[in-house]
This record gives sequence, structure tokens and C-alpha cells, in this order.
Amino acid sequence: MAAVLSEPAVSRYVPSHIAGDASKLTAQQRELIERASRLGREKFAPRAARHDREASFPIENFRDLADAGLLAICVPKAYGGEGADFTTYVMVAAEIGRWCGSTALSYNMHVCSCMWSGFIADALDMTPEQRADHERIRAIHYARIVQGGKIYAQPFSEGGAAAAGKAPWGTLAAKVDGGYVVNGRKIFASLSGAADYYGVLCTLDRPGATLKDSMYLAVPADAPGVTVSGEWDPLGMRGTVSRTLTFKDVFVPDEARLMPEGLYAQAAARFPHMFATLSPTYMGIAQAAYDFTVQYLRGEVPGMPPVKRRMYPTKQVAVAEMRIKLEQTRALFLQNARDARVDPDKDTRMRLLAAHYTIMENANDICRLAIRTCGGQSMLKSLPLERLYRDSRCGSLMLPWTAELCIDRLGRECLYEAGERDEAIET
Repeated sequence: MAAVLSEPAVSRYVPSHIAGDASKLTAQQRELIERASRLGREKFAPRAARHDREASFPIENFRDLADAGLLAICVPKAYGGEGADFTTYVMVAAEIGRWCGSTALSYNMHVCSCMWSGFIADALDMTPEQRADHERIRAIHYARIVQGGKIYAQPFSEGGAAAAGKAPWGTLAAKVDGGYVVNGRKIFASLSGAADYYGVLCTLDRPGATLKDSMYLAVPADAPGVTVSGEWDPLGMRGTVSRTLTFKDVFVPDEARLMPEGLYAQAAARFPHMFATLSPTYMGIAQAAYDFTVQYLRGEVPGMPPVKRRMYPTKQVAVAEMRIKLEQTRALFLQNARDARVDPDKDTRMRLLAAHYTIMENANDICRLAIRTCGGQSMLKSLPLERLYRDSRCGSLMLPWTAELCIDRLGRECLYEAGERDEAIET
């Protein structure tokens, strides 16, 4: 018996495709997801534990993404990129999340700079002059990514109401000859110290500025006045290295605009799916937790003795519950991916909030069930499950759409039609 238990486990388990039924995918979608899957299996997963332990940024993963052409996944084909649409991108991001949550979440911050300046901007209203200027400027940014493998970040949070869309950004951009001078501070800024450019959301500095005066500027990481500070020792998503960014009188040229002045506010109002690109990471984590549990119960975890636990009814019930939650989550995830478009109707907006909430919460619940089902060994850092659990808990806390904000907005959308107000309640 001892000799049998010393033999390495051999897995016969075939994990589900991240999209469920891969036959419905386009040729481009299948190829890009497979490209991401290959990188994940061979490169990202073996490195994930080290970056989690060290809270270090997986820069080598981003070099691999650049070499594979995936940094340019949403750069339009006319500029040398893959030209992927929203649906394709979120499935690729979920596949990366299956292997390393921190890499997938950081990758999203980079790709958003291409989506927002690419097909999202293309769907919005601009004057002919604005559109021509935007075409000229975004060609500069895309060339950096396609030809130079440059990494863009997207510092968002400031510790106030701006990240939730309730107030103008506190970070200000003053217009000067030839460009802007940026002053402000961003917290939980993923890729701090690793990105080449920070896509900073800020407010045009002028009297009476509102949300409509929002700016989106690419600030070079090595520009004078840019500093990174603070420690990074969080519960999960440790490899994102989301330290604090400070901008002190940082000059950037006009070509730093990732969108024309004021266009970000239009994008936020008309293309709400742009705020739901964090959730694919957690779809991938949910899939990974389920995959590990099945392999563990089958005795097929690489490097572990092939001890089967699948014959116990309690384990079968637990994994069935996990599969049900996984399929519920995947169904909303895929529907949400297909729904993305400019000016969605009310039902689509409500479904978007429901999907975002469900993915974030179910990912953690699936990880919770996985730990309970796999037992004591699941707590060991030599196995991925405890990291998946910690990473999954972070999703519902992330702006702009935390779990609480999703519930708040969805509840109001369910009960109120446009323009409706309640009479004041007498006390």
C-alpha cells in the first residue's frame, strides 16, 4: 500500500472550458483563449504562489503576455493589435484568472486603456475634429503597446466618492500651453512601480468643475513629480502591488489624452459595462476552485498521493452544490458579456449589476465550499486553494462597483422609473 501511495497522481479530469460550450465561439475567441490558457498553465500558475507570498508584481507574466500579443488584445487591428471585442476580452481575462488572479486583475487595468480609447470611444459622440485628434493621439499609445510592449495602469480610487461616480475626481489637471499639469493622489493603485504609464482619471481644473469635466491622461511612470509610496501587505490579490501614487506638479503633453476632454463622462453614462471588467478575474477564480476540488476528491492533484475521497456522499453533495453555483455564475457572466453595448436599456443595466454582484459573491462562496470540502490540507500554502479563497474575498470590496453599491443601485433600479421621486415623509 505504501508503494502505491508514493506514486505521483495522474489526472484524468478534463476541466470545463471557461466559456462552457466552446463550439459557439468564433475562431478568434477560441485561439485567444487557448493562447491565454497555455500561458496560464505553463507560466503563470507555477509563479503564482511566489508572487503571493512576496507580494511582488509578476512582471515576467506581463513580458509573456507581450510576447504572445495579448497586451494588444483590444488594440484595433488597424493599429497592429488583435482587435478583440468586449465579449472576447472578458473570456480571455477569466481564463487568465483561472491560473493567477493577481495577473488577471492587473491585466484588466492595462487592457481598459485600450478598450476605453478603442471600441468604447468609437461608439460615443464626438465632433469630427475631436475624432480626428483622438485617432492621431491613440495611435501613439497603441504603438507603445504593440511595438514596445509598454504596460498601462489605471489608478482609480482616491478614498472618496469619486470612484463610485458620486463626485468629481479629486486629482486635478490644469490646462497649460502644450499639455496639462497633474496634481493629486490615487490609492489602491494596481501596478504601482511596474507600469510604464498610469492612465489617471482626473478633473479638469477650472471653476465649477463637474463630473462632465473628467479627464483620462496617460502619465509616464518616470515623469518628474510621480512617486510611489506605502506598503502593500493585503489579505489577497497581493501580486497586484497596489500602492499609493502621488502626482505633484506633473506635466504631461496634450498627447497624453487617452480620451478627448469630457468624453469619459459620456462613456461612463452610456457604456456601463466598462465598469464590470473586474469580474472576469473572479469567474476564473471560481472555475479554478471547482477544478482543484474535483481533482482533490479524485486523488489527481499533481504532486500529492492518489488518495480518492469521491466515494463519500457528503463530498458528492458538496461538489454538486459547487457545480450549480459555478454554472449559475457562468450563465450570467456569458450573458453579460454578450449584452455589452452603448446605451443599454434598463433591463440590461439591471442584469449587469446582478451579474457583477453574483460573480464576485459566488466566487468567494465556491472557494468557501471548496475549503470546507477538501478539509485541513486546503489550508496549506503548498496548495492553491487558500490563495484562491483570499483572492476571491477581495472582489466584492473593489470600486467602482462593490457588492454594497451593486445592491444599492439595483434595488433603486427595480423600484423606480426614470424621473420618479417620493414625497417627503412627515415626521
